Amino acid sequence: MLRFLRHLFTPYWFLHLWFRKELLDGIAERIRVVEQRHPGELRFAVEHALEIGDLLIDKVTPRQRALELFGLLRVWDTEQNTGILIYVLLADRAVEVVADRGIARAVPQADWDALCRTTESLYREGRYADGSTAIIEGAARLLEQYFPPGPAGRNELPNQPLLL
Repeated sequence: MLRFLRHLFTPYWFLHLWFRKELLDGIAERIRVVEQRHPGELRFAVEHALEIGDLLIDKVTPRQRALELFGLLRVWDTEQNTGILIYVLLADRAVEVVADRGIARAVPQADWDALCRTTESLYREGRYADGSTAIIEGAARLLEQYFPPGPAGRNELPNQPLLL
């Protein structure tokens, strides 16, 4: 019941309260910079809350929603299968990372999950800029650990965060 109320009372405009233009621009710039250091293509999406039907009927988890958005946003559609979705569900203060098969073969999901829990902790403290930087930089460190540096590829996914 508490989760239902959090989603019901987290309106869309809350996104702009916590993810202001300066922060969104900073996230886009940070993504642009870190993508030059590894083969991954990051996509950052923030959703204010789930639909009531998704909560009551389907009982959609943040992970399930992230997987759904991974497909809908075509994060999987990169030439080298190196798309990575960073998904934030604001009402739950939940963060999920979904990596395409080219990345998932090398980077264990447990590493992504640990990074998500750290970011969630920062978000719960109201530190949205720090949390966003932490997950982007953490993703870059993981990718650099598992993939050799090489020439920067083309930018296949938008760097600007998406507010849903």
